[in-house]
Amino acid sequence: MNASALRDTGTELIAEVAGVELMRYVYRPAMPAFEGVKPYFHPLRTTAGDIVTGYRPHDHRWHKGLQMTVSHLSGQNFWGGGSYVRERRDYVDLPNVGWMRHEEFTAPGRERLTWHTQAGEHWVDEVRELSVGDVEDGSWALGLATSMTNVRGKPLRFGSPTTEGRPMAGYSGLFWRGPRSFTGGQVIAGGGQGGPEMMGRTASWLAYVGEHDEVDRASTLLFLAEPGTTWFVRTSPFAAVNPSLAFFEEVELPPGETWSHRYRVVVADGAWDRDRLEAYVRAHPLRTGEEAPTTAADARARSLETDARARP
Repeated sequence: MNASALRDTGTELIAEVAGVELMRYVYRPAMPAFEGVKPYFHPLRTTAGDIVTGYRPHDHRWHKGLQMTVSHLSGQNFWGGGSYVRERRDYVDLPNVGWMRHEEFTAPGRERLTWHTQAGEHWVDEVRELSVGDVEDGSWALGLATSMTNVRGKPLRFGSPTTEGRPMAGYSGLFWRGPRSFTGGQVIAGGGQGGPEMMGRTASWLAYVGEHDEVDRASTLLFLAEPGTTWFVRTSPFAAVNPSLAFFEEVELPPGETWSHRYRVVVADGAWDRDRLEAYVRAHPLRTGEEAPTTAADARARSLETDARARP
């Protein structure tokens, strides 16, 4: 399946195979500003039709399926909810919750977005490239490439609650929240690693195996990222996986520079073991080091046309 096969409703992109809706990407969401308005994937389903994402859970209303976001960005919060504040040693509700706006699709599956602070300052131009493919043997793959360009005019510092002082809470970037039934699931990772102790460890891939309520089935999500990625992962009190952008240390992006990342999320029927996961990774290596989905110059030029638009 290529990007042109994605059905566009005007607010969502939908992928279907053999009568099963595999993916819904909500690019014009309706949500409270405090939850960090941004596009998200939900639901994601297996080829058997089982849902493998959680949406707006009571403990973290801003967790919405799978989403690309940043918890700490030069004092601003594009995650939603409270911000961890070093001096308070706690999360505090601050007037700093930013938002991401879909601007246009420049090609099938290729999206241009802009990031704005709560005060309305335009800080980031982003280009995303989405793909759905490798539908085979009870699994399918969601590809996501992102290029974020600093248009603030000052350096941007990407961080996390851990860089702000909270131990082992380095979430920042592509974040998956699993269904409540996946609590207590199994974690398997590259290099012979695994378990909840993967929190803060590095690997090029990590898989989460969970069981569903109501049906006698399990599902596996395999996340592939760049070598050396540090992972945020929880099995309790809820299922979550995040290949972190800035787990232990902040990353500075100078003005005008672009930071690019590429991911693949494989959604599979059944509980895959290590042998099957490793075989899949060998057969479908993540392509890294490729060109950004579009050039930073293109993104900046297009953004000039949208600066005066009102907040949605």
